[in-house]
Amino acid sequence: MFNTYEQAIDWIHARLRLGIKPGLTRMEWMLKKLDHPERRIKTIHVGGTNGKGSTVTFLRSILESAGYRVGTFTSPYFEQFNERISMNGKPISDDELIELTNVIKPLADELDKTELGGPTEFEVITAMSIYYFAKLSPVDVVIYEVGLGGRFDSTNVIHPLLSIITSIGLDHTAILGDTYEEIAFEKAGIIKNGVSVITGVKQPQALEVIRNKAAELKSPMYQLGEDFFTNSRTSLKNGEQFSFSSMFNKYELLETSMIGSHQVDNASLALMASQILANYYSFIIEDAHIRDGLKKAYWPGRLEILSDHPFVLIDGAHNEEGIHALVSEIKSRFADKKISILFAALKDKKLDKIIATLKEAADELTFTTFDFPRAARAEELLEVSKNNADQAVTNNYQEFIEHKLNALEENEIFLVTGSLYFLSEAKPVIARLLKNK
Repeated sequence: MFNTYEQAIDWIHARLRLGIKPGLTRMEWMLKKLDHPERRIKTIHVGGTNGKGSTVTFLRSILESAGYRVGTFTSPYFEQFNERISMNGKPISDDELIELTNVIKPLADELDKTELGGPTEFEVITAMSIYYFAKLSPVDVVIYEVGLGGRFDSTNVIHPLLSIITSIGLDHTAILGDTYEEIAFEKAGIIKNGVSVITGVKQPQALEVIRNKAAELKSPMYQLGEDFFTNSRTSLKNGEQFSFSSMFNKYELLETSMIGSHQVDNASLALMASQILANYYSFIIEDAHIRDGLKKAYWPGRLEILSDHPFVLIDGAHNEEGIHALVSEIKSRFADKKISILFAALKDKKLDKIIATLKEAADELTFTTFDFPRAARAEELLEVSKNNADQAVTNNYQEFIEHKLNALEENEIFLVTGSLYFLSEAKPVIARLLKNK
């Protein structure tokens, strides 16, 4: 039994040694032992390559504005581990995490001794979240973000009210496949019999896979650009403005406080989901709830402005599609600014294409590293980049950030980007330095 938060967290993180073990058998085994708590909660399932966290946040915020108790399960965490299991955006308490760990640990110990093998860290946390929302803190609905892929992801033990597939990109190709069709097949694994699926996927070959899976399972499919639409898009200083239309309703001049044209797509997926919940599942969601929810939605590390003077921006663009969206936004919003970028990444990403795209927006580009098992060394990133005069390396990003904040020019933007794991370390450093300034 665990008595302290540190003991519980250490045990959970120790499960990382088991790596990634796709499959649902260990999850099903644990849930059976827990008397199937997954059957006691209403859920919404959100998968995709990029935009999952933002879509979860927009939908949670709309439902919360409508007065519902909304649980979320997301990954990775940004500032605090407990964020992964949250209620109305508030992470569970340390005491609750200790209690959950004490429930799941005996099952993990028992599983360790079976031919199935012990549960991974992600399986343990998923089981904890399901038990929490079913037994400890009942909710109106829980929004589950897929961890990896979909078909064999541990969250795929739920039977949701609806499924959302945000996008398809070439990420985690060693596990999910190296074509859009193969990755779409894995993502489409969250579609359930007769359950509506909403998607923002744009590649024709990936859409065909999802469409075929939905038809096979007789699941109504709603596609961005075909069944619901956005128009009148305008970038605001601290967000976006757009109009939305579907077979259910029209909304003029909606606003988000999250920057980026891609966030309009994510917001529209959440809005469409809210309409399906209202029209088919008796959720009471009014126009004011949608407007208020979209405007209030906040998800850290996504084109987040930490300071205007000096201008400091962070973004967790950690794969090809994310970097393309970031660079596109930088070029359109800040074409007249000098862009200085600090970048760190995991070594298992397609670093050559990511860095080549990032260089398109950078006047100065500095590579760094951080304390994480899969983090690429700064020198490795520079080598991939084929070094030229406007690039450098630093192995002490804290000192570099402090120097940069003190030397930032009036017309310069300092962008810190790359792995979300890196940003979760770097953001508190930046915040402290800015506060001291």
